[in-house]
Amino acid sequence: MKIAYVFATSGHTASYKLGKMILPQLEEDRHGADVVGMFFFDDNTYVLRIGDPVGERLALVAKERDMLLMMCDQCALERGLAEGEVGTATVTGTVGGVTVGCFPDLYAALAGNPPDQVITL
Repeated sequence: MKIAYVFATSGHTASYKLGKMILPQLEEDRHGADVVGMFFFDDNTYVLRIGDPVGERLALVAKERDMLLMMCDQCALERGLAEGEVGTATVTGTVGGVTVGCFPDLYAALAGNPPDQVITL
């Protein structure tokens, strides 16, 4: 089964649920599903900063598995993790492989490898 995660809950959902639960399972190849993408909102985008231990580990796993890592463009712009304007922003200061966009960009990015389920945390 292919899944995508959306980290939308306020606070540090990504650093806790991703960092303590999901990422260790992915690293140990025991997650039980093929994760095709992750989309980050609000302060959850901070986990993708260069130097963040969870983000650095996640970038390695994502590269190995060809997994999409995308941040909400507005959220990234507000937090200094992107430059430019909504709709045309580019990432800055993030771990490798991260992109920014809105839902249409997410749909397009996952179209070639669509998930069977989307899980929002």
